[in-house]
Amino acid sequence: MELSPPPVGLHAEYAALFTTDCLCFLCELISTFDEDVDQILRLRASRKVQLDLSGNLPDFLESTVHIRADPSWRVLPVPPRLQKRHVDVGDTAPCDTQRFIRALQSTAQGIQVDFDDGNCPTFHNQIKGIHTVVQAARSLLPDVPHISEAPVLMLRPRAWNMVEHNMMVAGKEVPGPLFDFGLLMFHCGVTLFQNQSGPFFYLSKVESFLEARLWNKIFLWTQQKLGLPAGSIKATVLIENVLAAFEMDEILFELREHSAGLNCGIWDYSASFVNKFGHRRAFLLPDRSKYVNMEKHFLRSYMDLLVKTCHRRGALATGGMAAALLPQDLPSGPREDVLAAVKRWKMLEIRAGVDGFMVYDLDLVGPMQELFQIHTAGGNQLYVLREDVCVAAEDLLCMPAGGVTLYGLKHNISVGILFINAWLSGKGHFFYRGQVEDSATAEISRSQVWQWIRHQTWLEDGSRVVNRRLVTELIQELLVELRAECQSVRSEQRLDTAAAMFLEVVLQRNFPEFLTSYLNQDHTFLSWQSSEPESALQRSKL
Repeated sequence: MELSPPPVGLHAEYAALFTTDCLCFLCELISTFDEDVDQILRLRASRKVQLDLSGNLPDFLESTVHIRADPSWRVLPVPPRLQKRHVDVGDTAPCDTQRFIRALQSTAQGIQVDFDDGNCPTFHNQIKGIHTVVQAARSLLPDVPHISEAPVLMLRPRAWNMVEHNMMVAGKEVPGPLFDFGLLMFHCGVTLFQNQSGPFFYLSKVESFLEARLWNKIFLWTQQKLGLPAGSIKATVLIENVLAAFEMDEILFELREHSAGLNCGIWDYSASFVNKFGHRRAFLLPDRSKYVNMEKHFLRSYMDLLVKTCHRRGALATGGMAAALLPQDLPSGPREDVLAAVKRWKMLEIRAGVDGFMVYDLDLVGPMQELFQIHTAGGNQLYVLREDVCVAAEDLLCMPAGGVTLYGLKHNISVGILFINAWLSGKGHFFYRGQVEDSATAEISRSQVWQWIRHQTWLEDGSRVVNRRLVTELIQELLVELRAECQSVRSEQRLDTAAAMFLEVVLQRNFPEFLTSYLNQDHTFLSWQSSEPESALQRSKL
């Protein structure tokens, strides 16, 4: 095993995490499952090639029809602290200690402790964030409730596509999720279990039941190594990929001893259509700002099927994150308008039968909890079986009608550039036009721009075609606006670099599968991280 030196200013945290016993545990964990991770990634690539070569579309698997047809099996009941999941605080990167503490002080049911979408995985952020979680698990953070009384920690390690550059085992950089999971379990797993508060996880970007099977093997191995009872670890799988939507029963079945349910969201899931079928004109996704929302048939079918599947198996079904930020310094009118809009969309999920969802803004926790208190009975909606729902493959693959607006194109470009700019700054999310933006919104933004260029899509007013020239011109126009918020020459240079990287991504001949993987392997990003002083996440003025 080889490990990079500690990040600047984190020598004590580094030493506390990387003890001899912990390093031995990590080495054995990674050595045991490293080849399995590689195999999962190879299977993903193979499946994509098969879809491209055959022109076929996904469908419910014939080989697992016996699992879907068997009404007798159910997941094990979750512990008491997971039976009520009404509101989690989302995108909570624990390297931002102040926000993490505020979330722990809130009345939320849980916290999505995020090392994935809302986090930039620099070595500094990973070490600081994991150490902060360890302190929280041991009830060492100031002015927060004991871990047994605080919101439950729903730990989200990185997804399979991410690697950790700062550790090598047997001559290979290690899988990011094993690095995160291993450190968190070694230092927190037993403590959380003893306090009846975990260990609980969110699992990102799972694409098939085989990937769920791998996580189950990892859970069983880890529980045995740490002396935890079988089934101690519980995990909510985020169904963020269209292929996984056809395997929800199978994913629950593989994790039936460890399942805390499934989660549905909008933007990563929508972006996966471009990822898998973006070169096919039949899957041209219209302007998300105008034509893509949870009322559209393909997304509503996905949510309804998820709720039905989960509740049939005794598993909890949770919805996505409200990204809206309530205005702080404006009259009550605009604040009430934003709140009303959030309530409208979240009521759609509650009526569909979800057992909970996430918010980013802590001021939304109370109002969203009130929705559940008023419109549901008890701690969850497992009694809502949705026997009215019948979803076929065509329902999940039905693209919404609509075109491309100039506003939507410019908005996608802005979000994509600003996300890369945030990553170059060591931040995993940022604030723009009253919303929090993270890798999920960046993924759908850059995916749409790539797809519209690929298909030479006309703006719906008929004025221009979306192509390299138009996108380049719009980037230059937007840079003039965005540079006005820069505080230094260095920040202007970073913004210009982000714009160049965004253009590079959307002009690629072959669609980069994950923006985060692309950035995490990019020399420019790695060079900026080696030269950029890292600081705590601050609210952007943009």
